[in-house]
Amino acid sequence: MHMERKTLFEQVRFPKLTLKNRFVRSGLWMKAADEKGHITPDLIDTYKALADGGVGLIITEYTYIDANDQPNPRMIGMYDDSFISEWKEIIDYAHFKNVKIACQIAMGGSQSGFEASRHRRMIAPSAVLNRVTGIMPQEMTEADFKHVINCHAKAALRVKQAGFDAVQIHAAHGYLLSQFLTPYYNRRKDKYGGTLHNRARLIYEVVAAVRVAVGKDFPVMIKLNFDDFMSEGEGLTFPESLAMFERLDALGVDFIEPSGTNLSSGNGITQSFPNIARSIEKQSYFKEQVSEIARHITTPLILVGGNRNIEVMDDLLNNKNIPLFSLARTLLAEPNLINKWKTDLAYVPKCIACNKCGETTPHSCILNRKNN
Repeated sequence: MHMERKTLFEQVRFPKLTLKNRFVRSGLWMKAADEKGHITPDLIDTYKALADGGVGLIITEYTYIDANDQPNPRMIGMYDDSFISEWKEIIDYAHFKNVKIACQIAMGGSQSGFEASRHRRMIAPSAVLNRVTGIMPQEMTEADFKHVINCHAKAALRVKQAGFDAVQIHAAHGYLLSQFLTPYYNRRKDKYGGTLHNRARLIYEVVAAVRVAVGKDFPVMIKLNFDDFMSEGEGLTFPESLAMFERLDALGVDFIEPSGTNLSSGNGITQSFPNIARSIEKQSYFKEQVSEIARHITTPLILVGGNRNIEVMDDLLNNKNIPLFSLARTLLAEPNLINKWKTDLAYVPKCIACNKCGETTPHSCILNRKNN
């Protein structure tokens, strides 16, 4: 039987979410909220430009869900009910443009670049000095576990009440939930340490609590590492992670965005690989691992990381069972990239993957900066 070829620009229906195309804007910290995490005109402009630009689903930057756990300055907050109503303008605009929008929720623990975190009680799986931030956290107690689970559940409900189309749990890149998967940072001897499923236990518990909070019909997404890319014996590794993806599949997560690297590894790599713009081989750089995950589970996967060539994505869509493709830096450089691709499939994104977006406040593409 000849299967009809899937296309990147077609409408795609999932059980709880229909998207106008297969392109997703991945969560990207904009460093543009106010000091308490509230929306600013800058952020409204950013998200409206993304909605105008042709993407099917927008995932917000990570929001902090506990007033005392803020991984970075000028982050968006979702830690109390005051944030629920202020998203209405952005969400209504996205829906007017037939774009769906999800909110990402996160806790950072010892992986925090926020100055105040140095003077607060910060938690982690174990009392291990964070190699990158220099923060010495306290090992989580039973009360801390309840608090972390509760923060995620309450924030997820706020996301639903605000009118978002989905919630995404951030369990990647070395933030608190991700640290549990990392043997270097998780040295626990109880049910939260040791074997893979023990180390992932808190993630499973957060997913279950979020599901109860939002109900069975609201899409729950998760972003989590398949590999920490750390020195041997220190980090989560790809082969062992497959069992975790299988468990999340069974738990009824609606979408999974697998990512890699640990910002607290100490070896200076981030999930945003540089020097990929001119080399097709280096693009869509998590494709091998995510294609392998796709062979093991039925949950729809979102491929993140250096997606900048239509032919490469089209091939993965049709041959590797990857239905969605997320982009971040390329859409910071040109929010209307998807519209440009729609009119010219061979269009080369102007983003050069230089990772200089973080040099300014708010974050901005070096190619778009005004000469002051």
